Amino acid sequence: MARRNYLVEGGSGTGKSSVCRELRRRGYKAIDGDNELAYRGDPETGLPTNAPGRHELHIWNVAKVREIAADQTEDLAFFCGGSRNFPKFLDVFDKVFVLDVDTETLKHRLTSRAPADWGGTAEEKAKILHLHTTKEDIPEGQVINTNRPLPEVVDAILQSLDP
Repeated sequence: MARRNYLVEGGSGTGKSSVCRELRRRGYKAIDGDNELAYRGDPETGLPTNAPGRHELHIWNVAKVREIAADQTEDLAFFCGGSRNFPKFLDVFDKVFVLDVDTETLKHRLTSRAPADWGGTAEEKAKILHLHTTKEDIPEGQVINTNRPLPEVVDAILQSLDP
């Protein structure tokens, strides 16, 4: 069987990291894009930058995404996280899953963020809630509601894989 690559995207606080951990726990290859592929850079050029803007400059290493996606060792690979330069590598994915949650649950999840984490300050929480409302910076894909227990969320993703 040919290798299949899936992107698990969504706004901040929708559960991308939790889904990644659960997929790994179940034995799937899951890449935590926010920690393994991300850096601060220009979304168009990919060049690293120290310019202001935490969310807007959160991009993934495109060459690394393509390298991992081209590796035929595993049948399935899940790339979990958000990136502002996703249009540069969407073509490597067989399907995109977009995690979503209701606003009240998102607000509750954000209360546990440490001040040093993205979404830990009042300004960042406001930005996240704005992005949640507008859905900007998120690719199109199959929406997965994460306002339920994590095992059910991951089950929904796995049941939606292409045969």
